[in-house]
Amino acid sequence: MTNHNQQSGPSRAIVIGAGLGGLSAAMRLGAKGYRVTVLDRLDRPGGRGSSITQNGHRFDLGPTIVTVPQVFRQLWAECGRDFDGDVDLRPVDPYYEIRWRDGSTFSVRQDDAAMEAEVRRLSPGDVSGYRRFLSDSEKRYRFGFEGLGRRPMNKLMDLIRELPGFVKLRADRSVYAHAARRVKDDRLRMALSFHPLFIGGDPTRVTSMYILVSHLEKEFGVHYAMGGVQAMADAMVHVIEDQGGEVRMDTEVTEICVEQDRTSGIVTAAGEAIASDIVVSNADPGTTYEKLLSKHAKRRWTPRRLNRSRWSMGLFVWYFGTKGTAGMWGDVGHHTILNGPRYNGLLDDIFIRRKLADDMSIYLHRPSVTDPSAAPAGDDTFYALSPVPNLHGPSVDWDAMTEIYRAKLARVLDDHLLPGFEDHLSASHIFTPRTFETRYLSPHGAGFSLEPRIFQSAWFRPHNISEEIAGLYLVGAGTHPGAGIPSVVTSSEVLTKLVPDAPRPVATQPHQRLAAE
Repeated sequence: MTNHNQQSGPSRAIVIGAGLGGLSAAMRLGAKGYRVTVLDRLDRPGGRGSSITQNGHRFDLGPTIVTVPQVFRQLWAECGRDFDGDVDLRPVDPYYEIRWRDGSTFSVRQDDAAMEAEVRRLSPGDVSGYRRFLSDSEKRYRFGFEGLGRRPMNKLMDLIRELPGFVKLRADRSVYAHAARRVKDDRLRMALSFHPLFIGGDPTRVTSMYILVSHLEKEFGVHYAMGGVQAMADAMVHVIEDQGGEVRMDTEVTEICVEQDRTSGIVTAAGEAIASDIVVSNADPGTTYEKLLSKHAKRRWTPRRLNRSRWSMGLFVWYFGTKGTAGMWGDVGHHTILNGPRYNGLLDDIFIRRKLADDMSIYLHRPSVTDPSAAPAGDDTFYALSPVPNLHGPSVDWDAMTEIYRAKLARVLDDHLLPGFEDHLSASHIFTPRTFETRYLSPHGAGFSLEPRIFQSAWFRPHNISEEIAGLYLVGAGTHPGAGIPSVVTSSEVLTKLVPDAPRPVATQPHQRLAAE
């Protein structure tokens, strides 16, 4: 084992994982005076927001929608930088189009009149209920996102203080149940309740607090970063390096070192020991506690407790490129959601029965209609995502099922969105829950860490400051406030309220310098 001795000077911080949570934490720690080293096992920064390129097609591997760009502008401002000078963020309009198998559609936009017209077109009697739903969404945004979502929730009293708000806003009711109380049309109930799937939750069972996403979209819009989320991650790396920090790719951390119940640094797979004053883990909390702290006894986040937790669903994602199709399928925009013939039943198959159903719903991303750099000239880049069961307990044999499921997905796309597209294929790559397990070390291949059920949120979620050892902090989807781009970046904002500023080296006095000379 080689040893990288801690040098004199600013306090050292190590960040495990170069996802958006880890990179934003590194930026904020750099602004607080820490000398930061970020380590990641992948070859590109961005974590689940990174990309791969095949035959000239750039595939954004994970998140594609950027909401609440203010969280990035605030992050950059804290580092003395201008976000809009570093990242080219473009509004997308419509945000996405929802389609049903009966041919009906629903386009989601920011304009109030346009949205009410869409509601009226589908179900005239639901306009007033839709307005009430938006009002409900704003109240939960104020309480959930701007309130407890931006504050530490690591003490029981933090939760107790918020209980009246949870009761008043009926946090016990599910997102779907709340939508069903406001509108009668089944299609609108789906359109107003599916958002928890973006963060790994079952809309029929996660708390209605998550209807706040509807307000996020309405208030701040939906955006796309030119160059993909990868371009945002690259810009974050540049800020970290300008601060004097370091981002090391292709470097896997295998152990968080503990001395007298406090972190002392990490060890890499190559046997390199790096000392630090604090460690911030952007790895999944399950991986952090079960793998990286395997030699340390846990009090709360034991393997048994983690195994009994409910994890978010898995994802089947087919990334594909098509040649010479830039002018084809003109009705298919940047984001399209194609519903299967069932909604509640399919959710039960995914989350409860844990069965790979014959039918499916699909989220189709077509960045090349907005960003020409995503594909060669005249070509198209896509990804088609289908929620599937995770690997917790009896699971799908993806070695046997990958091609079978891809063929089913292709038939649905051909029948309902992209007729004849397979004749133009020029690139193809597939992620299954097994890929998430091996590439991201995601427990059970879950797409979004722990499912955001009410008793796995806020204080009940792994805390941003570790309950197990001093000097260890957590950011990212598996900790407070949860998954989704705004939340993982906000987790680093919560972090700064828990980590003290780095002690500044005492300046040498003039007479001391003269005496030394």
